[in-house]
Amino acid sequence: MPETSPVTEQSSDDSRPGPRRQAPPTVAPAHAQPRQRAGGETSRTAEEDPFPTPVPRPLPQPDTAVLRRRVLETLKVAGRNFLPIVRKRVGGKDVETAEVAAALRRTFEELGATYSKFGQLIASSPGIFGETIATEFRSCLDTGPPIPFWKVRKIVERDLGVALEDVFERFEEAPVAAASIAAVHKARLRDGTDVAVKVVRPGVASTIAADIEIMEPLFSLLAKQLGVGIAGPLLQLLSGFGRQVAEELNLENELRVMNYNRRLAKNLGLTKIIIPEVYPELSGQSILTMEYIPGVAIDDLESITQFGFDPRPLVQDLVKAWFVTAARYGAFHGDVHAGNLIAIPDGRVAVLDWGIVGRLDDRTKRFLRNVVAACLGDEAAWGELVRQVRETYGSAADEIFGPDDGPVIEWVRSTLEPIFTRPFGEVSLSVFFTEPQQRHAGQLEVEARSRSILDILRMWRRRRRLRNLAERDGVEAAEFDHGTFLLGKQLVYFERYGKMFLSDTPLLQDRDFFARLLDDQPIVIQQD
Repeated sequence: MPETSPVTEQSSDDSRPGPRRQAPPTVAPAHAQPRQRAGGETSRTAEEDPFPTPVPRPLPQPDTAVLRRRVLETLKVAGRNFLPIVRKRVGGKDVETAEVAAALRRTFEELGATYSKFGQLIASSPGIFGETIATEFRSCLDTGPPIPFWKVRKIVERDLGVALEDVFERFEEAPVAAASIAAVHKARLRDGTDVAVKVVRPGVASTIAADIEIMEPLFSLLAKQLGVGIAGPLLQLLSGFGRQVAEELNLENELRVMNYNRRLAKNLGLTKIIIPEVYPELSGQSILTMEYIPGVAIDDLESITQFGFDPRPLVQDLVKAWFVTAARYGAFHGDVHAGNLIAIPDGRVAVLDWGIVGRLDDRTKRFLRNVVAACLGDEAAWGELVRQVRETYGSAADEIFGPDDGPVIEWVRSTLEPIFTRPFGEVSLSVFFTEPQQRHAGQLEVEARSRSILDILRMWRRRRRLRNLAERDGVEAAEFDHGTFLLGKQLVYFERYGKMFLSDTPLLQDRDFFARLLDDQPIVIQQD
């Protein structure tokens, strides 16, 4: 039976050996480390902790020579793949979306690294790009090449400060899973415990930094020359991508998030949910050591049937756990594709790969909470939702509905209430969240088409200067709300799982649980 292990796409530029310790670190999973109160007193419970705040690992400033080399490589690959389409368009022939999608997918696969990661985003976002384009990019979800083992050894020994053999009885050279920016190796500790060790690829950060500089003018040029609605969504995703990658680069962020959510799931009584235990003393910015959990993807129905348990409670607990963090903390697992949800033979599901965490701004979090409250019977929440709809749609809402809130409430209620109160098999959970994103992407596409090539180059230079100044002065540039995009993406996944396993069950079936979710009383996190 197939086994899967956690994969997170990460990056590291440095594999230099560091100072070596005199003795191997003391090995203990995170649950074995009790919290200390002020003054050193050990506490077994704590007041509700905030969701862990990420510490970005900034991308390096692209070296001019590296940037020039990557620009030439990108133009060469893109030119080779798109030249037949450009000739066809210049000749007055129609260009099909599928043709552009295939050329773009080939370009992304050849360039690898950042482009492969973008390809994965496209493949998992049919709500933004459409089924035709998303299907074309499915091959980008395949595993990437392994990291040469001598580099893996150097990264692990640098971060731990000891020889590999001092900590691990066995460390498999072939990865159990690999993606474009990271690989996961199975290993065994000296005490016989099997673990998964996530290792970030050396040298990828510089490539990603250069690619991000290149992508905006490249996507704008595609919109200008081809006029097919792919470049707009790509430009939309790009605006939040740099921040996401900077957070992913630091595996200590993932360690904290995993530890937090493992304790939270236990406290909420979500007994079907497992989050691998982590080993802080065997982890660092470039490696993460965690419990190894074999199993099969949640959508592997044949294998789950052989396990002999009902998968429905697993999916119900997954939905609850995800909504707790999204609606209460405005943070959530940002990549719940089937490969990160592993069913195990004892009837539980392991949630892997916490490298991408979506974060909602206050307005979007309030919107999500108001939707749940309204669908649970809070009539006042419908009025608040109407105010937010008017904010989102602006003058268009007045033109369609007029100044009276009554028709708006009727429209919002008829759109949202069935999504949350009717069975999964009868509704589209993601449509309300992806439509505004599609509208925004369309606006970006129109703007990009209206620019001349000279305008595109001038804008690129100007934004490079602004970005450099912002980094120098410690100021973050304004970005498209990447969290909202990730929210819609995850709802697409949950809609799929709901239709597979809970087609006769509504999202808000456990009304008491969701009512407690909206309660302002703190959730006390039990310390193991």
